[in-house]
Amino acid sequence: MHYFLQPQPAAPAPESPFGGIEETIIQGVQGLKLLIETIGALIIGVGVLIALFYIIKGLIPPQVESYNKIRLVLARYLALALEFQLGADILSTAIAPSWDQIGKLGAIAVIRTALNYFLAQEMKEERQAEKEAANDKTMIPDVHPAQKPTNE
Repeated sequence: MHYFLQPQPAAPAPESPFGGIEETIIQGVQGLKLLIETIGALIIGVGVLIALFYIIKGLIPPQVESYNKIRLVLARYLALALEFQLGADILSTAIAPSWDQIGKLGAIAVIRTALNYFLAQEMKEERQAEKEAANDKTMIPDVHPAQKPTNE
């Protein structure tokens, strides 16, 4: 009677014709995804360090009138890192994705694309404002007392 209570050995899983190759590809893609995520994280870290350097440089002695240039530097790094992170997310669904994974990827892609779009818009507006400010300075005539026009 004890024979029925003993666990039966599980039937071996059916072998895929590509067995080892398929597993190797899956592991390779997962490794590549991790590498791309790491690169994205490193880009963010480098951007933060560079922005921090500019902030400290501007504080000693206080010479920063506007932090817009520093924000633009950081925004460029964030935009680049977002591209890498999106690429890693796409790779994560490259191998037999479920509908749940595809839905999450879609949501992440929309959010990251929107963030990237708005970062790009802000960078464009800041560059335009800088150009306009530079043009305004060049439009002001530089009149020195020795060069004042006379009304003779």
